Amino acid sequence: MARLHRAAFLEERPWSEAEFATLLHQPNVFAIGSLQAFALVRIAADEAELLTIATDPRHQRQGLAKQLMSQWHAKAAQRGARRALLEVAEDNIGARALYSETGYKEFFRRQEYYRTVGVAHVDAILMDRELP
Repeated sequence: MARLHRAAFLEERPWSEAEFATLLHQPNVFAIGSLQAFALVRIAADEAELLTIATDPRHQRQGLAKQLMSQWHAKAAQRGARRALLEVAEDNIGARALYSETGYKEFFRRQEYYRTVGVAHVDAILMDRELP
């Protein structure tokens, strides 16, 4: 997962193997996906939060992330989640389009939350949707 995350997030700090291992050892966290794409999700009470989603750059624009969104929504709902949440950088146009296509709506902004080297600070957009 760390290797794929590193390939997918060239402009941001990718998560380390240790960070993934720590999260995956928590009983309320699950991963879903393949060698080409994955999603990591945490459930708290009746809410599921998408922690990260990554697609190998060689396999982007093939619908893998959209399939993962549907799959993790179903798995989270099976575990009792009724609402899904996520956070995305304002300038991540591709991810924002994916999330809108899968039913998410903006409900809050964290002003200038993301600080990328050499780039102006960017708002974090918090989005949510109900799960079936």
